Amino acid sequence: MSELGLLIALGFLAIWLLGMAYAAWCFATRRGAKPAGALPVPLPRVSVLIAARDEAAALPRCLASLRALHYPPELVEVLLGDDASSDGTAAVAAAAMQDYKGQFRVTTITATLGEARGKANVLAHLARLATSEYFFITDADISVPPTWITGLLAHAGPGVGTVTGITAVEGPRLFHRLQGIDWLLSLSMVQVVSDLGRPVTAMGNNMLVSRAAYQATGGYEALPFSVTEDFALFKATLEQGYSFRNVYAPKTRADSLPIFTWAALMKQRRRWLKGVEALPLRLRLELLFFSGFWPALTAVAVAGGGWLAVGIWGLKVLVQGTLAHCAHRRAGLRLAWHLLPLFELYTIGLTIGLVGYRMLGGGVVWKGRRYD
Repeated sequence: MSELGLLIALGFLAIWLLGMAYAAWCFATRRGAKPAGALPVPLPRVSVLIAARDEAAALPRCLASLRALHYPPELVEVLLGDDASSDGTAAVAAAAMQDYKGQFRVTTITATLGEARGKANVLAHLARLATSEYFFITDADISVPPTWITGLLAHAGPGVGTVTGITAVEGPRLFHRLQGIDWLLSLSMVQVVSDLGRPVTAMGNNMLVSRAAYQATGGYEALPFSVTEDFALFKATLEQGYSFRNVYAPKTRADSLPIFTWAALMKQRRRWLKGVEALPLRLRLELLFFSGFWPALTAVAVAGGGWLAVGIWGLKVLVQGTLAHCAHRRAGLRLAWHLLPLFELYTIGLTIGLVGYRMLGGGVVWKGRRYD
């Protein structure tokens, strides 16, 4: 590589590190949107919507967290859509919610509504059954905090279509803990961009959507089908003139079960890539820029020597680790700093795997179904 090429690579890496440092500073100094005001009096009824397909193992944990909500149970209706499960999901759910003081209903989903498929189709059915003005959407592998309803509801002011909390991944294995760093680091970046007033996405495992905003879009049955149904709904509410809120706080932190195998993680991220492809061009270019660190560092290692590359990599670990530390602390968690070097190997493997998936093409496999 020529001296000019080395200078270009070094310039790119300098800008990358400054950009990451700026993101860390923004995240550490800005607290996000303030609550819209005091909770309404009397408290409103709310609907919790859960799409479940072969989730018998995960559901008891999720439903136990809903039973523990610090919200009057008589004001909560929990609607679970059983999407052609073969493992007794409906029976497990009914047993877990026995004697629940709120309203609980399991609906077996067999018909298709409009353009909706998969999870979007289940949610379309559940939204039609819901009787409240606020839909709280989560997944069967999620445990929500007792403050979940009040934490999100506090931000659902006039004109707000969606309110999104944060999700952490918990699990005992190293692979699980690396996923946890990945999630919170990514969500901190999303928060930085959202705090600047630029919409990125919502998360279908931890979100509130008002009935008014949902119905203004025509519902999932009227939206073009997407395997990232949460982003499709989020974008549609924005197009209808509704605003959004992202709430990065422990009281709105949902805890997700981890992905247990590398192959399953690749399938999850391939599905997410479909949502990335629908982002505004500016955001996609910014993501492309941040993904260029390792190619540029490789160029520096070849042209400038290994020790120079190692020094720059060390700066990356320090700056990115600072952001990860702030992200964990603000979520009410503690970062395991000693895992950061291994996290670098995790991200390299993830990037290589996703590039391979992208080059091979093919459809997205999700919950045992293929979407081309």
